[in-house]
Amino acid sequence: MKLKFVFISVLTIQLCSCSLSGEKKITGDEIYSQSFIKEKMLEVFRWQIGHPVDLNAEQEQWARSVFYSGIMYAYQTTSDPVYLEQTKKWADGWDWKRGRRFRHADDLACGQAYLDVYKVESDPKMLWGIQQAVDSLIADPKPGRVDWWWCDALYMEPPVLARLADITGDTKYYEYLQDMYWDSTDFLYSKEDSLFFRDKRYFNALTANGQKVFWGRGNAWVIGGLAQLLSLVPKNNPIYKDYQELYIQMMTKIASVQQPDGLWRASLLDPDEVPVKETSSSTFFTFAMIWGINNGLLPQDTYLPKVRRAWIALLDCIDENGKLGYVQAIGASPENVKASDNQEYGSGAFLMAASEMYKFAEREK
Repeated sequence: MKLKFVFISVLTIQLCSCSLSGEKKITGDEIYSQSFIKEKMLEVFRWQIGHPVDLNAEQEQWARSVFYSGIMYAYQTTSDPVYLEQTKKWADGWDWKRGRRFRHADDLACGQAYLDVYKVESDPKMLWGIQQAVDSLIADPKPGRVDWWWCDALYMEPPVLARLADITGDTKYYEYLQDMYWDSTDFLYSKEDSLFFRDKRYFNALTANGQKVFWGRGNAWVIGGLAQLLSLVPKNNPIYKDYQELYIQMMTKIASVQQPDGLWRASLLDPDEVPVKETSSSTFFTFAMIWGINNGLLPQDTYLPKVRRAWIALLDCIDENGKLGYVQAIGASPENVKASDNQEYGSGAFLMAASEMYKFAEREK
């Protein structure tokens, strides 16, 4: 029996008493409908396209790449050609090639969107640049803890490798993924806490309140990447179960530190360190959680109420024009954030979360 939408009364009353669009009031039921979700996705997409972050055009290409990963996720979910055409326009500007740092995982993140477009159009130029870049790394491998020394890398490059394995059928991409991923994980993952340190600087770091430092967005990168890997790696592949186990461990912990307002804080175990909601982590946590429900990895009765609280709270962080706020700036540790703070990767993660909400709504029809 499907669990129908049951609303938390206080949150529903609050939501219905104000207007997210600035024009009309909505009811609780509407925010879970496919029509509402689709329109909200377009609003966020259009606002962000109209307000690009200049720094991301060259210096921080990865930040825009994450946005386009979300755009292609939206295309795959809704089939709206506006997403596909915008991605092609952006990728053409890079000649379908990686960013400029040869060994840096961030500068391969663009391959997620490139290869998703290739799956649609099969134009060799959409594949060749990324495939050659990855092949050059495989030919001169370094340990995972050397090339992927920070946990963000586990979002940036692994889903590209899984896409290449899927497209080409060449198992060398899975072999490289396995070697790199689990060496990096052995280095950065705290089994005791079921969370990742951002990098080695935080192994012994404590907050002012004496808690371990586990950065919200750093762990959001990891769990967002895991959800992608589990979508791409066939379930009958022997490597699948290890990623599933890590996903379950992390999600159990992440769910337990969700805050009463439905979102997460920049410092996961010490919400008082930066006591303000943060959306670049919360969008990815919401995406990964509803993805787990949609794919049967998480029990719906336990996790759906948490997803709903997060969804309501995320909508409250989007202004009447479609701008997603409370996004922590580019960084490497928990930092303060304001309602006006926006970054492209936050909007990309929102499109992924909204896409999974859209799929859930389809299932519930």
